[in-house]
Amino acid sequence: MQNPAKPRPAAKANDRPKPFELGGVTIAPGKRATIDLPISVLFDHTPMTLTVQVVHGRRPGPVLLVCAAVHGDEINGVEIIRRLLRFSGLGRLRGTLIAVPIVNTFGFINQTRYLPDRRDLNRSFPGSSTGSLTSQLAHLFATEIVAKCTHGIDLHTGAIHRSNFPQIRAVLTDPKVREMARAFGVPLLLNAKIRPGSLRGAATEHGIPMLVYEAGEALRYDGTSIRAGFRGVVNVMRFLDMLPAPRRQERKEIANESHNTVPPKAQVIAQSSTWVRAPAGGLLRDPLRLGSMVQNGTRLGIISDPLGNKEIPVVSRMDGMLIGKTNLPVVNQGDGLFNIAHVSDTDTAQEAVDIFRDDRESESTNGGE
Repeated sequence: MQNPAKPRPAAKANDRPKPFELGGVTIAPGKRATIDLPISVLFDHTPMTLTVQVVHGRRPGPVLLVCAAVHGDEINGVEIIRRLLRFSGLGRLRGTLIAVPIVNTFGFINQTRYLPDRRDLNRSFPGSSTGSLTSQLAHLFATEIVAKCTHGIDLHTGAIHRSNFPQIRAVLTDPKVREMARAFGVPLLLNAKIRPGSLRGAATEHGIPMLVYEAGEALRYDGTSIRAGFRGVVNVMRFLDMLPAPRRQERKEIANESHNTVPPKAQVIAQSSTWVRAPAGGLLRDPLRLGSMVQNGTRLGIISDPLGNKEIPVVSRMDGMLIGKTNLPVVNQGDGLFNIAHVSDTDTAQEAVDIFRDDRESESTNGGE
């Protein structure tokens, strides 16, 4: 007769997390809850709320904020968070995930970057409880959510009619931030100063390391950006020891949703980026692909007049990586057309982009989307 299995040792007191509280709602360990924080009432008496989902792990750990649509027309992050909240790996979560898929509900409904008072939420932090509507929302988000977190990831896209190559923007001189950024696993890390009034700035004031993920275009779903973002968030959660090594089902989910992770040795850090502007008005054609390496003199595109009498090449005046571009063919003189990150090692950058794109190319070859 076999010996009965030994009973598991009792959990230590410090392994038992306390219930998590947000907006007057208490979430027990191992549970999740959706919380609606009141913002205001519209002129037609429609209530507007800030909707938050909290997933509270059975064991203690970091409190990670993942949010999107701070600019209401930047929707890729909304889909990233939807996929994250369905991820089976969250059943083994350490710590707490605070997910806010739509921060700027007003802008999301109206398909605009701004709030009804025409202010930019990401220039209004930490806000004020007695200020404008935008300022009040910033204050609510900063006090009720940001202040409760230990780490953060803010999901963004390019502006309307502009696309960004998947990249992380952060204060990379901070070692904690830099390691989180590397764990995310995209080719380019941009050392970006904190803009006054930004959510990243508010987080930094609270001592919270925060990444900004930029990828895709406003008002457009982009599969590449979404898959890379989902994988990147999961990578960071594993780096923070919020998720253990993946099981078979979790590996399958990640494989179906993700891009290859770029190892730190292949990633490049850019200290700045520059927009190349239109030397003349006209019609832009033949733009380079995002992620392309360029050198001083590389042709980025051609501007022609509608009658075909004149063609003006748009050329780079620096070495680097093309990380942003306009999607509008109709341009005016002085318009920002191409955003180039200043990278010193274009060979390493090319290797990082190739690794990142490998599964996308395979997917296309095999008849994927």
